[in-house]
Amino acid sequence: MGGLDRLIAGLCPDVRALSLGELGLFYGGLIDKSKDDFANGNSKFITYMNIFNNASVNVGIADEVMIKDGERQNIVQVGDILFTGSSESLAESGMSAVLVAEPHEPLYLNSFCFGFRLNEPLLLLPDFSKHLFRSTVLRKQIVRTASGVTRFNVSKEKMKKVVIPLPPLEVQREIVRILDNFTELTAELTAELTARKKQHSYYRDSLLSFEDAPRVALSDCCISISDGDHQAPPKVDNGIPFITISNVSGSGAVDFTNIKFVPEAYYNALADKRKAKVNDIPYTVVGSFGISVFIDANMRFAFQRHIAILRPDSNTILPKYLYHAMQSSDFMNQAHTVATGAAQKTITLTALNKMKVPLPHIDEQARIVDILDRFNELVSDIKSGLPAEIAARKKQYEYYRDKLLTF
Repeated sequence: MGGLDRLIAGLCPDVRALSLGELGLFYGGLIDKSKDDFANGNSKFITYMNIFNNASVNVGIADEVMIKDGERQNIVQVGDILFTGSSESLAESGMSAVLVAEPHEPLYLNSFCFGFRLNEPLLLLPDFSKHLFRSTVLRKQIVRTASGVTRFNVSKEKMKKVVIPLPPLEVQREIVRILDNFTELTAELTAELTARKKQHSYYRDSLLSFEDAPRVALSDCCISISDGDHQAPPKVDNGIPFITISNVSGSGAVDFTNIKFVPEAYYNALADKRKAKVNDIPYTVVGSFGISVFIDANMRFAFQRHIAILRPDSNTILPKYLYHAMQSSDFMNQAHTVATGAAQKTITLTALNKMKVPLPHIDEQARIVDILDRFNELVSDIKSGLPAEIAARKKQYEYYRDKLLTF
């Protein structure tokens, strides 16, 4: 760090800063597109989640849209900073990703997003931008450009007033070198954790493969299948937790951090099938669909309509068995088959009711649950150090990123 301090002192004792409005222009995503254009595509486009999940755009894109000759659509260029246009959470508004490498083909941008292009591209290294626009100091400015109640929309006019530092390229390169070292190590640890999860998935799928067991629709083995309230609920500072998709993780549990709350009267007025009970299975059905959670204790919470909740009939199927079956590759393949929509894929309740799981004898279900539960514990023990190490590395990266990018 001492070398970087000397470099900054020598090259930029006073780093200049300019607003985005002074530095470049904003542009929009795809326009005038129908569902058919996304069902029969011939060109790649960058999705909302691609931007949300990545500081640099993941160019391994499978999402396609039909672009016809003569269409006036914006094409993303190297160095462009892309932003999500809206969010259900104010803190997650205006998330950014940067196209850091030349793509092999033209890339377009989701209509729910917008881009920013520098008038002088050489002012910022793309790899520097990917760190800069996710730094705390920039995120605070960007979040202030959003407004709303149940959904927060970023104002491009306000974004023009966001101010960024412009250190010399030599300083940018050194900052990139330091920060990339952190992210590369985190990527290696994440790859190891992913390998462990794949191993787990392989054994789970093997146990859930049957030649003679019948396959039954979820409607035939559940007492009810419902989703959250379709109306925007009232919010309060303290009350009953309100769960969104961001609170449902792949760990099989509900994350009650960064939670919103609704009045108890609102919760009490909900239909019984929309109140989670022990052995219920919440399941995401919109956007990041296909994530299931098992409720193993009494807890009171409401949830958005993007989450379905299944109440298994324990006389027919063991709830924990159904939870494991819904995590299988076969069930996920069904989910991808029935999901509809372009910008935001959705599994309707009608489709969910028809999705099937194998139904062996209840004794066999119990045997499988016992094996998979014990295997889950084993996998958790094996990987327990990895998530903790990944989290520690991310915090370390964020600390140095914010220190390096505060001039």
